[in-house]
Amino acid sequence: FFKPDTWEGDLLYQSQKQDHDIYDILDRKLIQEAKPAIEDSKPVKIDTKINNTDRSVGAMLSGEVAKKYGHKGLPDETINVKLLGTAGQSFGAFLAKGVSLELQGEGNDYVGKGISGGRIAIYPPKNSKIIPEENIIVGIAGERFAVRNSGATAVVEGSGDHCCEYMTGGIVVVLGQVGRNFGAGMSGGIAYILDEEDKFKSLYNPEMIELEKIKNNDEATLGDNLLEHDKERLRQLINNHFMYTNSPKAKNILDNFDNFLPKFIKVMPTEYKKVLIKMYEKNDQPEKLQRGNQ
Repeated sequence: FFKPDTWEGDLLYQSQKQDHDIYDILDRKLIQEAKPAIEDSKPVKIDTKINNTDRSVGAMLSGEVAKKYGHKGLPDETINVKLLGTAGQSFGAFLAKGVSLELQGEGNDYVGKGISGGRIAIYPPKNSKIIPEENIIVGIAGERFAVRNSGATAVVEGSGDHCCEYMTGGIVVVLGQVGRNFGAGMSGGIAYILDEEDKFKSLYNPEMIELEKIKNNDEATLGDNLLEHDKERLRQLINNHFMYTNSPKAKNILDNFDNFLPKFIKVMPTEYKKVLIKMYEKNDQPEKLQRGNQ
């Protein structure tokens, strides 16, 4: 609480001008090139390089979208950004609907943190010898992937420990091995795990979730009911993953889908399932009453 005398030539505050390095960053360039989309909703395509000093790429761009269009954002793929290189931390953080980031290269920690409707696709450089499902930077997600996910849809080719921890909504597909303690505190959303080595039962946390097999006689049409349509939903998500990343593993699964299907496990939070059953039954009641009156 004692206030000392200042030294000669010193000031009590704002003694030096601070440079926070936010004036000449990648997002400024993206915002400038995306002006037709931000101002008039016209689709734009941007190609640029990225390196690991470019952090939170897409966050400021999404802020500009949100200023004008709010949470609803823009139509999908309105702002399509293709990047080459290595992304810094928090790539695609808070990404708004209508903004798509396609990265040929490597991600870093916190990819897609707080994503809010945008799309992110990451795949290895075309001429590299990287195998995505064996590489932690490109194809396999690290620890706590999809932690607290509340609505995003994600497909990865493997994950570390604590995947889907505290997840409350959305859909996660893992096309490979996972670490221990899967689904701890998971209270909502669903996940599909490709369990080729039959190890998943020893890796998941059973306190709040239950495991189900995928029905092979599922309808060919995709509906919103998360208790049904698993086969077609899974096929579509893997197809999207292949379309955006050209993943060899995704292609192999699609080419041999009926053979891979029995190896998938559906993860469903127990209480969430009860809520969905009641909700779907309530929504079906008017239709059932109408058929009964006929």
